[in-house]
Amino acid sequence: MTEHTNKQFDADLESVRSQFLQMGGVVEAMIQEAIDALASGDLTLVEKVREREKEVNRHEVEIDESISRILARHQPTAIDLRMLMAVSKMLTDMERSGDEAEKVATVARRIHESEVRHIPVIELRHMASNVRTMLHQALDAFARLDPILAAAVVRSDKEVDKEWKGALRHLITYMIEDPRTISRAIDMIFIARALERIGDHAKNMSERVIYMVKGADVRHTGVKNTERLARGEEDTPEQDD
Repeated sequence: MTEHTNKQFDADLESVRSQFLQMGGVVEAMIQEAIDALASGDLTLVEKVREREKEVNRHEVEIDESISRILARHQPTAIDLRMLMAVSKMLTDMERSGDEAEKVATVARRIHESEVRHIPVIELRHMASNVRTMLHQALDAFARLDPILAAAVVRSDKEVDKEWKGALRHLITYMIEDPRTISRAIDMIFIARALERIGDHAKNMSERVIYMVKGADVRHTGVKNTERLARGEEDTPEQDD
């Protein structure tokens, strides 16, 4: 009976892990399609993103229910419990990343259906590529139980924050130099902000991976200490990252 129960428990854990990775793959695709819709004006991609958002929501509900069942049936301890609690928190970040991708797609539609003059999107495409990479690496760190890679994602968020601030300055300059671009520039700022938030969610998920593997809560500890804790070293006070 115990062996059977353990096999069922392992299968249930693997199911949660696998479905979360599938959910993450859907969100990755949403980000790519949303930014492609912005760059190309292909509005069929907007509809794809919206359909994928429904899939993400289904995954969230199903995984949440699975976690509740596992906790009730098996009463896991130690790393298994940390994994389930981490995924429970990561679900929210993943679902919100999907929401942000859908926002990008919705604004892309509005931009291409309007007659407002064009503003280059190359800066945002680079930013989108970075946050998509962060999300992919966060998922990879989760799949491989790799706290070092997770810490690298946390550090990457600083670069995305710089890109967000740079994009904001760039677009404000457009509005000052040509007031006719204000409407379009505001839309672009909205998109840049959505991308920056996806980066934040990827960082949050990576911090959860470190907690899951090392049992260390690295939130609000700074990047350098996050990297130390991911390596299994002691936390130390720090002034700057």
